[in-house]
Amino acid sequence: MGKTAVFVLTVLDQLDENPEPCSALIMGHTRELAFQIKKEFDRFTKYFKNVTTEVIYGGVPKKQHIKMLKESPPTIIVGTPGRILDLVQGGQMNLDKLKFFILDECDKMLEEASMRRDVQKIFVKTPHQKQVMMFSATMDKEIRPICKKFMQDPFEVFIDDETKLTLHGLQQYIVKLTEQAKSRKLHDLLDALLFNQVIIFVNGVDRAKVLNTILTDNGFPSTCIHSRMEQEERIERYKDFKDLKSRILISTEIFGRGIDFQGVNVVINYDMPSGTDPYLHRVGRAGRFGTKGLAISFVKDEEDEKVLQGIQDRFEIKIEELPEKIDTNTYMNN
Repeated sequence: MGKTAVFVLTVLDQLDENPEPCSALIMGHTRELAFQIKKEFDRFTKYFKNVTTEVIYGGVPKKQHIKMLKESPPTIIVGTPGRILDLVQGGQMNLDKLKFFILDECDKMLEEASMRRDVQKIFVKTPHQKQVMMFSATMDKEIRPICKKFMQDPFEVFIDDETKLTLHGLQQYIVKLTEQAKSRKLHDLLDALLFNQVIIFVNGVDRAKVLNTILTDNGFPSTCIHSRMEQEERIERYKDFKDLKSRILISTEIFGRGIDFQGVNVVINYDMPSGTDPYLHRVGRAGRFGTKGLAISFVKDEEDEKVLQGIQDRFEIKIEELPEKIDTNTYMNN
């Protein structure tokens, strides 16, 4: 679970024996992350007879949430800011008894102006006396002062030496090629590599859809998840991949951070990410919790080269070009 375990166990340990409804609010930047956090709470709340957890996000009829909050308000609410704010402003969600206010992937939530405004509007509806917790694997120095505005005299835990953020057990390589050669190279890699599951990251919804069609037509049964899908379909595909019903996932940045798939041991950046933070989050989907993994990034032009150089400078590593043969023992767990 990683950092999720920190706030899940902290909240459950500190709840009253008979906790009030809406005692804890945990928010993430995507619906799938909220869904995943709720499932982690479910793993432990089965041992707490008076604790219930619900997940709330858009794409689901609002009346379902209103009915749930009226008839059986949960102890712990996990969700995304948009729908949470809608219910708070409508008076259907009462946060007067809130004791824990938690943001996961807080840098992502607070760097986007619209999401930050939603979080602020929710925050002012909560009691002055509460515990505020914020978590992220990466946090720019510009975001830290914004986080502190939500806190009083916070206790901070940071890895200030960013070279330590690189992932042990993860083999990282690049492939230099043209845009036109990407599809062929991807086919070759999927043929040659041994993998449990692989995530292929692209920049943009249209590219994800096109690549998914290409792979499927060429005998690689892949699944694709992006922001334009109906919520029910997104969650269904997320669960299928999580349950190992499919082995190849094509994703935009939507799954670039926070989401945990324990079966993934290979990540391919079909399109180079925009910077060092997205790179770290993407490749971190493989090699979770000290296991082995493989990350391959396609580098097509000078702009990609600049991102690559930034990654190497920040983490003090040299990412070599992909060799013709890779020892499977370096990225496959026994």
